[in-house]
Amino acid sequence: MPTLYVTEPGAQIEKEYGRFLVTKGDDVLLAVPAVRVSQIVLVGSVDVTTPALSALLRDGIGLTLISATGELLGRLVPAESRHIPLRHAQYDRARDPAFCLTVSRGYVRGKLHNCLRLAQRWARTRPQVEALHIERIAQMAPGVAEAPDLETLRGLEGQASRSYFAAFRQALQREAGFEKRVRRPPTDPINALLSLGYTFLTDNLMTACEIVGLDPYDGFFHADKYGRPALALDLMEEFRAVVVDSAVLNLVNRHILTAADFQSAPGGGVRLKQAGMREFCRHYSARINTPVIHPSIGRRLTYQKCFEVQAQALRQVIEGKQKEYIPFTTR
Repeated sequence: MPTLYVTEPGAQIEKEYGRFLVTKGDDVLLAVPAVRVSQIVLVGSVDVTTPALSALLRDGIGLTLISATGELLGRLVPAESRHIPLRHAQYDRARDPAFCLTVSRGYVRGKLHNCLRLAQRWARTRPQVEALHIERIAQMAPGVAEAPDLETLRGLEGQASRSYFAAFRQALQREAGFEKRVRRPPTDPINALLSLGYTFLTDNLMTACEIVGLDPYDGFFHADKYGRPALALDLMEEFRAVVVDSAVLNLVNRHILTAADFQSAPGGGVRLKQAGMREFCRHYSARINTPVIHPSIGRRLTYQKCFEVQAQALRQVIEGKQKEYIPFTTR
């Protein structure tokens, strides 16, 4: 079932019989059967009525609030999993350095594989993408299995990411103005799009963790930090390039979003204007609902379903039902 993104300032989510309504004043902007909605994401100043909130909780539909600048403000989710033994197993595993390293190697192996495949694809159609960057990513891959600790593994991942983003910059149109990855605040339109996309993706992976009964805040690769959904960030590593980065490249190179769609953000940096935000949400939704061949299952699933499959695979490893975490990799 799809995610409903609502970006219209001053809009309101209401519940009427078996439908969710998006209204503004006396106008109904959209009416969607509740059975067709898996999650609702509100961007900016959008309200929700109490009956709608009750219906979301009763039907097990998550609600996410994201600021106009792309910051994840909070989430309303139904009651957490009552599978206490699973949570205890997850917390115990997170205190085991050997387990953390083994699982994290899977995350990084998947990420580097997908970054490499994507960069190779760009190079076939964009001669400005230098082979040097692709070679550097490829050189990092063998070191993943040999990394003796998490610090070394994080260093390899960081080096590969820098080479990957160098190739990403060359795959963009020259007028895009992207030099390197800048996070807080994003200083140019490309970084603003990447940050927004990663916010959405984080929310998707938090939901996937919760669906299978895992705590999205206790991870194995990302260091624990107050308020950081470490496990969701772990799982999203293998999806960053194939979901967010490819969508951003498409939006920019096809001139669907241009410099005119951005404005200065409060506190510095840039952000999307209202029309640009609607366009981004539309394309992001289309991207996560794109069917792909899942390498372990061997059949087509949407990316959104792949998130859940990977979370379930991780659960199997945590519970000792599978020996190795197999990451999602693209062809």
